This record gives sequence, structure tokens and C-alpha cells, in this order.
Amino acid sequence: NIIFNTATIQNSTSIPTKTIAMLRCVKIAKRSNVGSLSAAIFRRNPSPSTAAVANQSRTAGAASYSTFGQTIGNHVQTNASESVPSNNRQCKLTHNICGNTSPSHDRQPYRSFSSDSDTDSPLNQPRESMHYDVVIVGGGPAGLAASIRLKQLSSQKGIDLSVCVLEKGSEVGSHILSGNVFDPKALEELLSHNEDGDSSKWTEALLESQDSHATPVTEDAFLVLTESGGSYQIPNMLLPSQLHNHGNYIMSLSKLVRYLGEMAEGMGVEIYPGFAADEVLYADGKAVKGVATKDVGIAKDGQPKDTFERGVELVGRQTLFAEGARGSCSESIISKFNLRQEAGADVQHYGLGIKEVWEVPEGKFKPGFVMHTLGFPLQSSVTDKVYGGSFLYHQEPNLVLCGLVVGLDYENPYINPYLEFQRWKTHPAIKSHLEGGTCIQYGARVLNEGGYHSLPKLTFPGGMLLGCSAGFLNAVKIKGSHCAIQSGIVAAESVYESLTSGEDAGEKTVASMGEIDAEEPLMEVTQYAENMEKSWVYDELKEVRNCHSAFSKWGVGGGLLYTGIAAHITKGREPWTLPTPVGSNADGAKTDATATKPAKDFQPINYPLPDGILTFDLLTNLQRSGTYHEDDQPSHLRIKTDLANVPESISLQVYAAPESRFCPAGVYEYVDEKLVINAQNCIHCKCCSIKMPQEYIDWTVPEGGGGPQYQVM
Repeated sequence: NIIFNTATIQNSTSIPTKTIAMLRCVKIAKRSNVGSLSAAIFRRNPSPSTAAVANQSRTAGAASYSTFGQTIGNHVQTNASESVPSNNRQCKLTHNICGNTSPSHDRQPYRSFSSDSDTDSPLNQPRESMHYDVVIVGGGPAGLAASIRLKQLSSQKGIDLSVCVLEKGSEVGSHILSGNVFDPKALEELLSHNEDGDSSKWTEALLESQDSHATPVTEDAFLVLTESGGSYQIPNMLLPSQLHNHGNYIMSLSKLVRYLGEMAEGMGVEIYPGFAADEVLYADGKAVKGVATKDVGIAKDGQPKDTFERGVELVGRQTLFAEGARGSCSESIISKFNLRQEAGADVQHYGLGIKEVWEVPEGKFKPGFVMHTLGFPLQSSVTDKVYGGSFLYHQEPNLVLCGLVVGLDYENPYINPYLEFQRWKTHPAIKSHLEGGTCIQYGARVLNEGGYHSLPKLTFPGGMLLGCSAGFLNAVKIKGSHCAIQSGIVAAESVYESLTSGEDAGEKTVASMGEIDAEEPLMEVTQYAENMEKSWVYDELKEVRNCHSAFSKWGVGGGLLYTGIAAHITKGREPWTLPTPVGSNADGAKTDATATKPAKDFQPINYPLPDGILTFDLLTNLQRSGTYHEDDQPSHLRIKTDLANVPESISLQVYAAPESRFCPAGVYEYVDEKLVINAQNCIHCKCCSIKMPQEYIDWTVPEGGGGPQYQVM
């Protein structure tokens, strides 16, 4: 159930009932796809008595977790030293995968949490653990590509590695959002390593698997829009080659990762959707040894409910973090190991991408059409420094994918990215594509914009950063999925070589032994970083390494001119580096948060009211994201203790409460000058952790399976 913006809901009587009914339908339909981590840890066939306990405890809780809630918390195998036949995975506890029944051993009774003492509190109970050769956090394109490549190498080279993918969305793909014009070169390289070696038929396979088209690009257009309703097309010959989309495909990235997830599972990868990695595990505080999933069944007051279940530790010889932009575990690792400082990297900058998917009539549909725009509504002159633009793509059979990306280093606290997007749709050049259509899905997500100069050190003892967790996105090309997949391929090849080299390496794998050799040190696979630096990913990012800084320094006109020169002539070889603007954070660099200027320097922006046909109020659109969180749980959006005074004293008073405008889900509002956090609305875009004054919000993961339920994004 969504908690609605209280100020807005007073003026509406129709939204709550409709939304609640719709989201319950989404829950029932989507939660049935949640993978069962519990089935991997606990017994497959519970006794009648304890099965009844599990069923009773989940009668009301079917709303929060479907499949995995059937057994988790019951029949815990507590004897980690119990012998297990050598042909079964042990991983500290016997478990079954993909329907293979684990051996029958004596079962322990259901745990009872009756004591009120701290030591006996269920919150302090030890967590069960599972061992893998490789643990991958994040079921997006980078993580799934890595898992597939690891299994390809296992098959080709004869030494098997056990691989686990943890995904916080209720199903693989449910938290994936992208434009998306897709560059297929990395995907085709990945698929070329399959047994059939045929990488050319992935579009047909995607259609068969997901009933989703990958539409070849047939026409490219780049327009500058004016506030008066005019538009000017920039000739393609003047555009950077990285903006040319010949050979690319318009498609749904959320559907593609579902397809990759099916492929990975077919190869033996264990994928657990609906489980959020909440904590990074360290060996002696010096090396990453895995992650722990979030405890579930905790009430808002912090006390365990009847449905409480302790998290599980997933321990790996290598842990790969592929959470996407601003991943919570990835950011904690970057901070702990000083990975930006180690690489001499700039601070990362971000953009907020807001997207809708429309079904349009046949007469409006132009298969393969791609359009990008600058100008209205974000820039009204060549000196405007708001970094951003829009996209509009026509995907078969009758879909128009449209959206706006706003660089979060904007200065004016009155800018509302969501309402700028709605205003953009009213321009005649955009409106003509959507008239007569129906909006069917809405979502938002931040994306990396720092590029080459913001890449941190990629490796650390026990693991590495992949995809957008590292920052592999080409903001000029407006693409990152191909870089993410390539990083997954390179990471897998580097990890496989490291874990399978040496004498008797095949006998030391978790796939062979069932657990990690306690004497084996946690390695830092530096070969991954070396191989990435030699890859086309770095070449591509280096070509446009100064372009984002050029927009920040000289505005949209100077930025476009510099980008044209860099893309056509210098290609990243210029002997200078445009510095990140100086700001006021602890390191002296300008972050997206410190870029915001006081409200007194600007005038409030009066946005037009939505018409409910072409433009929509935020809460109506939020329904289309399918967002759901278990209501009775602590907020995952937490004000940092040392910054508790910032919302009311600084954000509201100095900056006129920008969080009430930049959040694309209506999570933050001020009622009687007090901050109200509607955490149930959160669509996991991560914008608040970036743009808040002084970054006062700590974005943590909610219970696994919560968040948006994207289907065609």
C-alpha cells in the first residue's frame, strides 16, 4: 500500500481505493515469482505440525513474501558439522536447488523467540550461512553477465564454480529501468561463448522468452526545442559518432535481464530474487567475505513480529557488487577502502532519469524511430547550466518510451524534475507522438554522469565493483548497459582465472568441497582492473572524459561545442583535464548536494496543472510503477544522526525544501514545517541520498521484494 502525500490526498477521494486495489493485484501477481532462498537453506518437506506453523505465520504475511515465506524460519539445520554426501552442496547447511531434494537428516524444531532479554532476542540470534565460490550482489545486466560467463568458463575448462546472484527486487528485472536504445556488442560477445556459439539470434530468443521486441533503430533525430513551441533539428553529420544509433535496438532492459536470468539459471546459477543485501561482511575488518541479507518481519517500532526471520550470510571466495548506480553496499565499500582516493578519482555526479511507457495508436507509431532533444524545458539559453535532455523511442509492437534526464548538479532548488518532464510532453514536437495513446508504466532511477574521471579503484580484498556500481556509463552516448555487460564479462574471466589457478585448484572449489577452505586467503583480483583499462569500455569513456565538466563550466552552448570537438577531433587526447568545479564538501569538491544554492537567489517556478490525459499528477503516475512495501517495517530512509537538524533548520529554511520537489515518488513533504517521510512511496531511484542538503539521508534497503514492479522499463 502506498502512503500518499497528505497535503495532496486531501484534494482527492478517488486515488486511495483505486491504488490500493491495483497494488494488491500487483503483489499477488508478482510475489509468486519471488525465488526461494529458504528452499536452499532449510528442509524441503516439513513435518505437518511445523508446516502448519509456517502457514499460520504467513496467512497475513502472504502480502509481503510469497514463495520463500513458506518455509524460512522452520527446520533450521543448526549442526554445521553434520556430514553430507559428497555429491550434495553443504554450504554450512544442507539445502536443495532447482527441485533437487537434499538428504534426509534429523530436523531441529521451529525456533521460539519468547525471551525478552537482549541476548535471547531474535534480533541477536546467529545467522545461518551459505558458501559459494562467487557471490554476486545485483541481478542486473552486469551481475547476470558475470554469472553467465563464469558458468560458460566452468563448462569449457572443466572446473566448476558455484555462483549465487542476490537480487532485492521481487523478481529479476523488477527494479531495472533504462531508456533504452541498446548497443548489443557486449551481449553478442557474451552469447558467442555459449555452446552453440550463435550470438545473432538473441532478438528472436528475447521475443520467445519474454514476448518483448528488440526493434532495430531505423531513424535518428536530434532536436533543439524552444519555449515558443518551435524546434530545430541538428543534422546527423554534425553529431558525435557516439550519438549515432545505426545497429542498435530499442528495447526493454527489464525484459532483457529477465531473459538473461533464465539463461543463467539454466546454466546452474542460483538466483535469489526478493532478498536484499543489507550488510557487507568482513574478515577481520580487512577483506570482504560476502554479504548478509536483511532481517525481515520487524515492526515499525523495531521489535520482531511473529513473522520475523533472521537474515542469511552468503559467503564467497569473491564477492562481486553489481547493484547499479549509488548501490548501498557498493558505496559503503568505496568509503571503507577509500577507492576514489586510491584511484585519484573525482566525486561521482549523477542524473535523474524519469520515464514513461505509452501504448499509441497505429497511426502514431513509427517503428525504430529515435529522438533526443535539448532546450525546452531545461535550457532557455546557450549559457544555461542545467545539464540534461530527453529521449523518445518507438518500440514494437506499439510502444513509445519517453523520458527526461536532469543532471543533479543543478543550482535552482525550485526545479521539480518530475514536473519538468510533464511540461516537456506538452511541446508540439513531443505531444504529436503521444496523442491518443495511453500511459502504461512510470518509473525513475539515477544514473552516473561523472564518467572516466569519476571511476574508483575497481578491486579490493575479497571482491570488486561492476557496471554502474563502478560508474561505467557513457553520458554523451546516453548508454551504460553495454559497458555494464562488458564489465561483467571481464570480471568473470578475471575471477575464474584467479580461483582456478594453482595446484589442485579444482578440488578446492566450493562446488567441489561444499564450503570455503578456512585456510584460503581472500584475494584481491587486480587483474580485473588491468583488463578493464585495456578494454573498449575505457577507450569509449576516455573519448568524452571532459564533456560533462564542459557543460558545468560553460553551459549548454559551450558544452555542446566542446563535445563536438572532443568527439570529432581530439577523442579524449586533449592534453588537459577540465577539473570538477570546486565546492564546499569535506574534500573541497562540488557534489550534487553542494551544487544547490539558497532559495533566496531564485523565484518559485509555477508549473501548469496536469490534464490527466497527456500530463499526470505524481501520485496517479506512481500507481503505474507498481510500487509496494510492507507497511509495518522500519523506514529504510533514515536521517543521519549527526544531521538530524538539517531538514527543518537548513533544508526548509535555506533551500525551501528541495526534497519535496526532486523526489520522483512524493516520499518527502513538510507538514506544519516538520518533515514527513512516506517511505512506502519509494521507487528506489536513490536521488535523495545524492541531492539532499548535506546528504542527510542514509538510503538503506527495505525488506527484500519491496519497491517498484517494473515490467516493460
